[in-house]
Amino acid sequence: MAEITVKPDQLLERILTLELVRVTERAAVASASLRGRGDEKAADKAAVDAMRRELNRLPIAGRIVIGEGERDEAPMLFIGEELGTGKGPAVDIAVDPLEGTTLCAKNMPGSIAVMAMAEGGTMLYAPDVYMDKIAIGPGYPKGTIDIDASVADNIHSLAKAKGVKPHEITTLILDRPRHAAIIEAARSTGASVQLITDGDVAGVIHTTDPDETGVDIYIGTGGAPEGVLAAAALRCIGGEMYTRLILDTEEKRERAKKMGVSDPKKIYTIHDMVQGDCLFAATGVTTGNLLKGVKYRRDDIVTTHTVVMRSATGTVRWIEAEHRNLAKFHLG
Repeated sequence: MAEITVKPDQLLERILTLELVRVTERAAVASASLRGRGDEKAADKAAVDAMRRELNRLPIAGRIVIGEGERDEAPMLFIGEELGTGKGPAVDIAVDPLEGTTLCAKNMPGSIAVMAMAEGGTMLYAPDVYMDKIAIGPGYPKGTIDIDASVADNIHSLAKAKGVKPHEITTLILDRPRHAAIIEAARSTGASVQLITDGDVAGVIHTTDPDETGVDIYIGTGGAPEGVLAAAALRCIGGEMYTRLILDTEEKRERAKKMGVSDPKKIYTIHDMVQGDCLFAATGVTTGNLLKGVKYRRDDIVTTHTVVMRSATGTVRWIEAEHRNLAKFHLG
């Protein structure tokens, strides 16, 4: 059989439809087997092992930009780790093998396996620090939201752009003590506040389809790595997002500087965080508003639900898959 030559852009499309989905599916199934067991570390490790195994099978020269931690903090999927066969395009990789480890351990809604991939050198190296974030979905004029504006001003501006009253806006916020003032400010406008215990990436993505999720805007402080992953999804779908790193100690500023952050007060847009063609995939571990969780059937079939996107084409695919032979699936 003649060898098939695949151009880099064609390879990205191939990964989009086949391999990228397999990566998040494997991680989701591996962690789903530990749902409700109360062991966050075991569930996360299962997802990490499965995701890393699948990534190393891909025809790419990949480098982890957003991962499980820096080299001295994580044995696998650490920032800077090289993955793939090395025979293919150079790509940046951002992963969260199990977003919502607590949700998975407690078998609560909304846990996902998620990753993004972009052309090499186009994804922000974000240090593992907090990041201020505000995001909305597509279809609004640019400048509808402003990270430096008050919560009330942003809600009123979004309501005007949507053609509704503030009390018809739903704001998604992580349920944390540090967000007490934000929650109060949002409610003071008459807007509804939906609180989530975990799931920063999924939280931002919820804004892209308010008719389905009921969420119009995401506001609050969360992890910077999760911010980059969310930006990758919005780059594919559209939307508006502004973020700023919280570098409130000298140690954090120095760490960020080593990762290429020259301006600690810089406001990052979606395009600052992910510049080139990018791919995004997420598979449900536990059922939430965004994705259905992994299901184990009596006939030895595993079902998964995945969303996979590409920025260059604006394509969004929802894939419900059946996987036969459970033992083989776990072993890869």
